[in-house]
Amino acid sequence: MERILATAGLTGARTSPLGGGTYNSVYRVSAHEGEFVLKVAPGEQPGLTYERRLIRTEAMFCTLASPVAPVPQVVHTDNATFLLTTFLPGTPVFGRSDLDWPLLRRRLGETTRALHEVTGPGFGYPQLGLHDTWTGAFSGMFGAVLADAERYGVRLPTAGLGKHAKAFDEVRRPALVHFDLWDGNVLAGTGLTGLVDGERAFWGDPVAEFVSLALFGTIEDDEDFLTAYGFEFTDSARVRLAAYQAYLYSIMLTERVPRGTADAGFETMITDALHRALGVLA
Repeated sequence: MERILATAGLTGARTSPLGGGTYNSVYRVSAHEGEFVLKVAPGEQPGLTYERRLIRTEAMFCTLASPVAPVPQVVHTDNATFLLTTFLPGTPVFGRSDLDWPLLRRRLGETTRALHEVTGPGFGYPQLGLHDTWTGAFSGMFGAVLADAERYGVRLPTAGLGKHAKAFDEVRRPALVHFDLWDGNVLAGTGLTGLVDGERAFWGDPVAEFVSLALFGTIEDDEDFLTAYGFEFTDSARVRLAAYQAYLYSIMLTERVPRGTADAGFETMITDALHRALGVLA
C-alpha cells in the first residue's frame, strides 16, 4: 500500500480498514492531500465466474457515472490490482431513522434515472466480453451462475427463461447498471451524498437495478422512487424484474460457499425470495 500511495502522490498517508467489502479489501486513507478510499483486489482465490477484473469495472463505472451521479472520483488505478478514489461524505443509509426517507428515495430515483442514461457499446459484464443483444448477454450471465452453483455443490431451484425471451428482446439500449444499490451502498448526510461499490456494474436493462434497490421486496411499493425515476411497470417489465431477482438471489446463495459464510436464517430469507421470483416465471 505504501508503494501505491506514494505513486499516487499522497504524503503523510495513514490507512485504516473500512468495513463492508465482501470481495476487495477496502481501506480509508487520510493524507495531507485529503481523504481517499483504496481498494485492493484479492489474490488468486475461489470466486464466481463474473468476479474477475472487478477493479477495472469499478474504475470504468466511476469514470462514466461521475458526470451524472455522486460517485467516487478515480484518483489512481492500475486497472487490475488496486483502485484509489476520493472519499465521499455521508454514511450508509441502511438502518437509519434520522433521514427524510421519501425525499431520499425521490432523489435516488432522479439520480438512478440519470445513471441509466449512460449508454454502453454492448450488453453484459465489460470484463467478460460484450454481446450484441441483452437476451444473449443475460442468458449467458444466468447460465454462468448456474454453472458456478454446480461447481460449488449448491443446489438451486431454477426456471427456464426461454418462454420469456420476447420480454428481454424489448431491451435495445445497453444502460449502465450498478446492480448493487442496496442501502449499504447508498450514502447520505441529511440528503443523498453518494453511490459506492460499482464493481458489479454491467451494461443492460435498467429494470435490473430495481432488484437491489428493493432487496427482498418489490420496487413497485416504492412510489417515491418510481415517480421520481419516471417508470411505469408493464407485464413484460415485471417478468424481467423477476428474472433479475432470481439471478441476484442465485448469486447470493452460490457465493456463500467460496466466501465461507454461514447464516441459516439469512440463507432461508434468500431462498424464499428466490422461490417468489421463480413463481412469477413459472
